[in-house]
Amino acid sequence: MLPWKNRALRPLSALLLALAATAALPAAPATAAAPSAGWNNYSCRPSATHPRPVVLVHGTFGNSVDNWLALAPYLVNRGYCVFSLDYGRLPGVPLFNGLGPIDQSAAQLSTFVDTVLNATGTPKADLVGHSQGGMMPRYYLKFLGGAAKVNSLTGLAPDNHGTTLSGLANLLPYFPGAADILKKGAPGLSDQVAGSPFITKLNAGGDTVPGVRYTVIATRYDEVVTPYRSQFLAGPDVTNVLLQDKCGVDVSEHVTIGTVDRIAFHEVANSLDPAHATTTTCASVVG
Repeated sequence: MLPWKNRALRPLSALLLALAATAALPAAPATAAAPSAGWNNYSCRPSATHPRPVVLVHGTFGNSVDNWLALAPYLVNRGYCVFSLDYGRLPGVPLFNGLGPIDQSAAQLSTFVDTVLNATGTPKADLVGHSQGGMMPRYYLKFLGGAAKVNSLTGLAPDNHGTTLSGLANLLPYFPGAADILKKGAPGLSDQVAGSPFITKLNAGGDTVPGVRYTVIATRYDEVVTPYRSQFLAGPDVTNVLLQDKCGVDVSEHVTIGTVDRIAFHEVANSLDPAHATTTTCASVVG
């Protein structure tokens, strides 16, 4: 992307994120992950129409509430039982998650999925993740037995094949104080660097495991996971979606594709229920 265009999109993205959070805050008390909106409601039982719970997996520096102020209610309003977790919290580091060793974060996801399945009485869940949260579950699927408990994984801007430290540094303006954490070191960041031992192990022998459907939703304006096509997966039961092929004027970048973009959300809904998928267009922003 041209430098001037990147500078122009960043304030727009931050504004959209702020507006979405402001609009959703009344339904999302700071003391809980929005149970009043039916989100993280452990009494929810999946319906015949939507027979599996949806587990939302936040990105680096994110958390179980802020990352999902828009997408969680979007899915709840469509009849899904929706749950989200916090993972990868480092000792002594408040507010910011997704910074611990990613294999340990995947183990935390495994425990959480078991909790959700036990509570809902279902054998499998669908996972939807943003950024690291779209990539980290692949470790759970591949090495921790998750494939037997997961029907599908949908990644919004996932760093499936890693990124650069300069790419991860592009997240810092969205999270005041995060630069100090980056300087001190965080395994969850170094694990995401392209060519790291973690990324090498994750992708050895192929991107996917049998029995799981994969969807990747990417934006050409991603400034964190670059090149954006490195997000795409290869293998059976994989659908790779470029947002601008659905709506050419969508200027979402890495943060907004997973937090406020309803065109991307429509593709998430399609991935969760492909038998009833509808065409995604620019008009999906009001759908």
